[in-house]
Amino acid sequence: MKTLFAASLLLMFSASLPAATPAPKNAHLYIGWPNNGEVIAAGKPFKVWFGLRDMGVAPAKVQYPNTGHHHLLIDTELTPPGQEIPSDRNHLHFGAGETETMIELPPGRHTLQLLMGDENHVPHDPPVYSKKITITVK
Repeated sequence: MKTLFAASLLLMFSASLPAATPAPKNAHLYIGWPNNGEVIAAGKPFKVWFGLRDMGVAPAKVQYPNTGHHHLLIDTELTPPGQEIPSDRNHLHFGAGETETMIELPPGRHTLQLLMGDENHVPHDPPVYSKKITITVK
């Protein structure tokens, strides 16, 4: 009985999730700068530039095959599949199609990771994300 109830809940939940936008199978997302292990001077903004191969960039709300837009994740984990990427201080959205940004972080160790989102800020299937890098702000 419990198994049947759990299965019906899972079916109801998965039916309510929007279908994920397919991603090109060879898409490659990366942070061009800063590099992993980089030491950044505190108290001033620094540039983060985004690299993407075998996939295009399009603004949010623009549906075009094999495209998406960047989200910079700071000190957080990837958004689970099928869920909209939050918009907060740890999830920066670049819905105008930007490929770089200036950010300022407090002193300490920080992680940065990029995640592509579709026109509705939902990760693609399969998700397209960069390696997580660690930087130190001193």
